[in-house]
Amino acid sequence: MEIICYRDPELARESRSLPAAIYNLAHTLLARSTGGCVFVPIRAMQYLAILDAEEFVFIDGARKCWVDIAWRDFHPQSRNALDQPVPYQALYYRPDSAQLMSRLQAELPRALHEVAGKERMDGPARVLKFPAPG
Repeated sequence: MEIICYRDPELARESRSLPAAIYNLAHTLLARSTGGCVFVPIRAMQYLAILDAEEFVFIDGARKCWVDIAWRDFHPQSRNALDQPVPYQALYYRPDSAQLMSRLQAELPRALHEVAGKERMDGPARVLKFPAPG
C-alpha cells in the first residue's frame, strides 16, 4: 500500500517524551513489517498513524493525505534502560494540532495493541547463539 502525504508549513515544534512501552511496541511492529512502515488506524479519532523508522505521522480521515502532526527525531540512545521514555520532537502543521497531542498519546497505545493483536507470526523461529563472555 502506498500513501502520498503532504505537509503544510510547520507552525510549531516542541520536545516531548514517549513512554518506553509505546516506543518499544511501535518498533517491534516495524521490525515485523515487510514494507518498512506500519499503518495504524486510530478509530476513536478517525486518524491514521503511519510509522516508519524515522518518524510517526498522523493524518486526519477528513483531510486524507495532509499530515497534521509528526513525531520525529527520536533519541532512544539517550536512555539508560529500555523502560525509560524516549525523547522526540512533535511538529505541528495545523493551528489546532497542539490540542490533539494528549488525545493521540492516549489513543495510539490502544491502536498499536489492536494491530499487534491481529498480527500473525509466520515462518520458523530461530535461536540466536551469542558467545559466552570471556
